[in-house]
Amino acid sequence: MKKINAFMIIAIIMLFLPACRDLSSESVLNGSASQGTDTSQSVSAGTGSRSSSNDLFSGQSDAFCIVNNNVPFFYECEMTSKAYESYSDLDSLGRCGAAVAVVGKEIMPTEERGTIGNVKPTGWHTVKYNDIIDGNYLYNRCHLIGYQLSGENANRLNLITGTRFLNVSGMLPFENMVADYVEQTGNHVLYRVTPKFDKFNLLADGVLIEAKSVEDSGAGLQFCVFCYNIQPGITIDYVTGESKVYDGTPLNAQEVSSNDEDAELSDVADDSAARDYILNTGTKKFHLPDCESAKDMKGNNKKKFHGTRDELILEGYSPCQRCAP
Repeated sequence: MKKINAFMIIAIIMLFLPACRDLSSESVLNGSASQGTDTSQSVSAGTGSRSSSNDLFSGQSDAFCIVNNNVPFFYECEMTSKAYESYSDLDSLGRCGAAVAVVGKEIMPTEERGTIGNVKPTGWHTVKYNDIIDGNYLYNRCHLIGYQLSGENANRLNLITGTRFLNVSGMLPFENMVADYVEQTGNHVLYRVTPKFDKFNLLADGVLIEAKSVEDSGAGLQFCVFCYNIQPGITIDYVTGESKVYDGTPLNAQEVSSNDEDAELSDVADDSAARDYILNTGTKKFHLPDCESAKDMKGNNKKKFHGTRDELILEGYSPCQRCAP
């Protein structure tokens, strides 16, 4: 899999996002001025979901907005019928960058998706709101390049913390459009998904999704949209991923126990719980004790630490990309 540089794509998002509806009035993409600032944002409006791809663009949607007149920002030289996938390295906070693929039948999966519960993307909280969210759980592990398009499973470079609303009402309909087009025509689609994180926020404001069919130069399929990482009826703090019901009451969330349906032990790990870590004082990275990188570390840079993940991040350390502590 290739690696890509996301700086140019992020610049494009920042340039065109102001054209997406009146974002400031909806308190969707306000973000934080600095880490620790209260950036809780709330949405209480309708679902914005659409029943089929035909009416995705027929009117307003609370799930997404059209960017650049629905024309993706691809260069002609990027248009190729050779299927591939490419993912950005995680940044210093462990956040995903842009992911791009030329989707074709060659890379689409032929078997059911495996478990991804061992991956905990930045901003992750295993939290549920009964009777408010379909399926109860606020957050999903959202594939940037959907599994049905790439066959990518528990790839840390391809998973962000996204609301159920982002995953199902925002991203899934567009993934289905691409999958249906490829299956029906046998052609290829250039497809790119770029998460937009504001400053030091651990939770993305949303994702820019671009797609263009290759063999027919976009005549069969083309779109450019920004999908919001929001959940109607829930207030979300994008710095940390904390949340509460949007009614002025205290948090109405239950941490999931290990016997909850579909919950895994890795889901309930608490960033505020103390545990053992190995620090590299030279690179300012922290590792799990059994991490191979920790074993190879020079002695003069190696330091044992017992405390919380949050404490280390506040001290300027960032998680190892290899063991993802």
